[in-house]
Amino acid sequence: MEAQATARYVRMGPRKVRFVLDTVRGKYAADALDILKFTPNHAAAEISKVLRSAMANAGNNHGLDLTNLKIARCYVDVGPTMKRVQPRAQGRAYRILKRSSHITIVVAEGAPRPVKTGKKAPKAPLRAELKVEPVVVEETVETVAVETTESVETSEETTVEEQA
Repeated sequence: MEAQATARYVRMGPRKVRFVLDTVRGKYAADALDILKFTPNHAAAEISKVLRSAMANAGNNHGLDLTNLKIARCYVDVGPTMKRVQPRAQGRAYRILKRSSHITIVVAEGAPRPVKTGKKAPKAPLRAELKVEPVVVEETVETVAVETTESVETSEETTVEEQA
């Protein structure tokens, strides 16, 4: 069962409201209210009003459990635009568009929220604590050392020949 609430003719641009709605889409309603409370945006206050109204509709009209409510859908539609005129220099006039929005939030009962036990998951052991068998690399080291000493000897011979 779903419950919805709509705020119409809200005097904010739909683009600004949509930005805030994207942060709470799909979350539990209680978590969304917490997020909106600390969102430094004027649209967050209007969205939280609509969300509270949708939660109240779900509880009063449909008898849904408020702790398991999730935001099923939320969207913003463009409302009417008021056109105003700003006088400018040399008799010109600039048009000012005062936009409005219709905010709609639909909540539905979701799966129960996961219960936090307070216990942390065990951490992976540190690399120093791991019991790892040492890999034998001595043979390759000796081979490399022999090759490097030979190349050093050949370079010394060439420098001695050049000096003579």
